[in-house]
Amino acid sequence: MLRSSGFVAASGVCDQQVLPADLAQRRIVIVARIIATAALLAFLPMGAHAAPRAAAAVADHDEALAAATRLARWQLKRLDDADHVSHAATETDDPRGWERATFWIGMTALADAGGPADIGQAVLAMGRANGWTPGARPYHADDVAITQAYLWAARHGAGPEAIEPTKAHFDALLAHPPRVSLAFYQPPAGHGPPECQTRWCWCDALFMAPPAMLELSRRTGDERYAAYALKEFWATTDFLYDPAEHLFYRDSRFFDRRDDKGRKEFWSRGNGWVFAGLARMIPLLPEKSADRERMAVLFAEMAARLKDLQKPDGYWAPSLLAAEGSPPETSGTAFYTYGMAWGIRAGLLDRATYEPVALSGWNALLRAVQPDGRLGWVQQVSDRPDRVAAEDTQYYGVGGFLLAATAIAALEQPTVAD
Repeated sequence: MLRSSGFVAASGVCDQQVLPADLAQRRIVIVARIIATAALLAFLPMGAHAAPRAAAAVADHDEALAAATRLARWQLKRLDDADHVSHAATETDDPRGWERATFWIGMTALADAGGPADIGQAVLAMGRANGWTPGARPYHADDVAITQAYLWAARHGAGPEAIEPTKAHFDALLAHPPRVSLAFYQPPAGHGPPECQTRWCWCDALFMAPPAMLELSRRTGDERYAAYALKEFWATTDFLYDPAEHLFYRDSRFFDRRDDKGRKEFWSRGNGWVFAGLARMIPLLPEKSADRERMAVLFAEMAARLKDLQKPDGYWAPSLLAAEGSPPETSGTAFYTYGMAWGIRAGLLDRATYEPVALSGWNALLRAVQPDGRLGWVQQVSDRPDRVAAEDTQYYGVGGFLLAATAIAALEQPTVAD
């Protein structure tokens, strides 16, 4: 089955009351940032980033959360009807599948950022309806992405029962770990899925599974989950990461693939899964640990390459190295916008260098919201660059938007190094 990737989409208003003095101070910060951003962009080549006016207009905390809340509520109204999805796949209707799981992960981020009470309540209601259980496949990374929302719920009112099925799932994995290679071989029809998918042999998996295992270790104090996640994460990275391009191949079938101009094929959403996954994993690792520092280096390498690959309109092309004539694409763009903004706040990326990139990406995402309220230009389920249209939307695209919105909203705050 084809894999897909996700992106963040959300909108929301902060429920917390803002005192007049605080509001005035916030506006001063925004104006100062607008001036600084405009000055920086004046020295950049024409078209290298979104126009200063458009970028500055979306830097506001409340505006970003409001946009996220609107989109989140648009999607919530359509959870029981997938007719809005242009090309529904087998898992589109699965309430525990990765497509919807990415939306719920974005919802947890929006709730944490101060979204309205109904956002968090919706996550809790979803988990209870699912019985807090992962998907049915015992080894497949896609079937545990939903557990990231369950782990959040356990900290926000659901209690220990919300993580017991997740713990049992990963306990079974640790008791009987898969022993296959990471080479991706697609068997003939009727012979089952690729054997390597019992491990994380496609780059999307690095968003789906390891953040859940790292969080489970933090919740339980059992380091076995984190140890397994880190071992498999680095095995996949060593296998799929191209050290020359600082990008990930989607899986081993793409190692030798070239376009008609001889360029390697690096899928935008696939790399977006990894980049967003790093932003979710790094905070879960102990400060100064070797794994955290190594992930931070990997994150910074990818960020530098992705910065150079952003198109003048703020989007990233579906095939990252083939920007010419490419349409807007919001799932990869949402993940990159999220990662860039998060990296600035975490002190891993230089604000002056990367804030224009994040704001340009965010402005592009806002432009992709269609008149009927949907997030458009979301490449549908696939495992490679593919066509995309303005009306194309998907749960994972909305999830990516929500992640991006919450990270953009946080840009008003100083970095950890400030």
